[in-house]
Amino acid sequence: MSLFDRMNLSPTTALIFLAASILARNAGGADNFDWPQWRGPDRTDVSKETGLLKAWPSEGPKRLWLFDKAGQGYSGPAIVGGKLFTMGARDGSECVLVLDADTGQELWATPIGSVFKESRGDGPRATPTVDGDRVYAMTGLGVLACLNVADGKLRWQRSMSDLGGRRPNWGFTESVLVDGERVVCTPGGSKGTLAALDKMTGKLIWQSAEFTDPAHYSSIVPADLNGGRQYIQLTERTLAGVTAKDGKLLWRSSWPGRTAVIPTPIYRDGHVYATAGYGAGCKLVKIGPGNEASDVYENKLMKNHHGGVILVGDHLYGFSDGVGWLCQNLLTGEEVWSEKRALGKGAIACADGMLYCLDEASGTIVLIEASPKAWHEHGRFTPVPQSKTRSRQGRVWTHPVISHGKLYLRDQELIYCYDVKAR
Repeated sequence: MSLFDRMNLSPTTALIFLAASILARNAGGADNFDWPQWRGPDRTDVSKETGLLKAWPSEGPKRLWLFDKAGQGYSGPAIVGGKLFTMGARDGSECVLVLDADTGQELWATPIGSVFKESRGDGPRATPTVDGDRVYAMTGLGVLACLNVADGKLRWQRSMSDLGGRRPNWGFTESVLVDGERVVCTPGGSKGTLAALDKMTGKLIWQSAEFTDPAHYSSIVPADLNGGRQYIQLTERTLAGVTAKDGKLLWRSSWPGRTAVIPTPIYRDGHVYATAGYGAGCKLVKIGPGNEASDVYENKLMKNHHGGVILVGDHLYGFSDGVGWLCQNLLTGEEVWSEKRALGKGAIACADGMLYCLDEASGTIVLIEASPKAWHEHGRFTPVPQSKTRSRQGRVWTHPVISHGKLYLRDQELIYCYDVKAR
């Protein structure tokens, strides 16, 4: 007797049940290595992708394509549904650009605002966020735009100045968060540091009236904590969490920032880790019952300027000013190892147990093990050609992204795609 006979299902119902089971199994087992936003699906910058190269040949992995018309800017790539979404300053406007992620062919480009100009490089700094059939992007001057994924048609725009925000010195760099029905951003200012907008219309839902710091350069991290959803953000003076529902301040911890506070905070298991350069250092905050915040430690070991820090297991990895590439114990704040000579300061990404470390001065990228044992190198290369439009004061500041077996790098107008899938 079949399972369907025992369940007393009719033939039609049995077929429906079988089809649904197959679809559910395929959906559950399907690997989705899209990279829909800044630092990936969960904003950790740790990819769940496997089957990647564990070592590179002397010349580096094979380059699949090069796109040379991305325009000026430091915007990173978001990869969804075979498309690469980024931003660049072209023809007098900051544009959202979409390429075929497999071939590098441009699919569409839509101007969304005037160009932010700065001595270290003009153009956008933020990475677009893709959500369903829409993409959200922030210009350097603080214009947030919503566009159709299919054709780039503009759906709505909202200026951070309309929300009481004032442009930071080096422009708005935040990559906005789309969470449920909200798109959440950081205008800063007396009306509220954080703002939640209706993602379909751009209408204001709330602003964090109890949290009114000016915006700096970090991006929001969501967390489910103490029975509720909250948004965590870092400013020059404060590390704080607000409710997703109405923006009410839940907790705050003082922060010794100065000049520019850039790295995205890291959340895990009721703990929030933050770091910044210019001597600020790092700290770990525990959020206890009732959202009571207490410092676990605060030190000057990790001073990450803007290359980002990644948590793998119980260890943090990133570049610390004055220290070099650093592995730090998350829970104690102690140094595990550091490496100053192998590679200069830069950004970091992680996939399949390996770290992709980028030297901002040369553009050289090195593959090392994500290991607390030591810096173990497994290959390096320098992308060529290099940008002809990069400011003399600028560097290769766009973070690496690994998605669907491909490594994506950017140097201003140049976007490179490399095959890093193991065969």
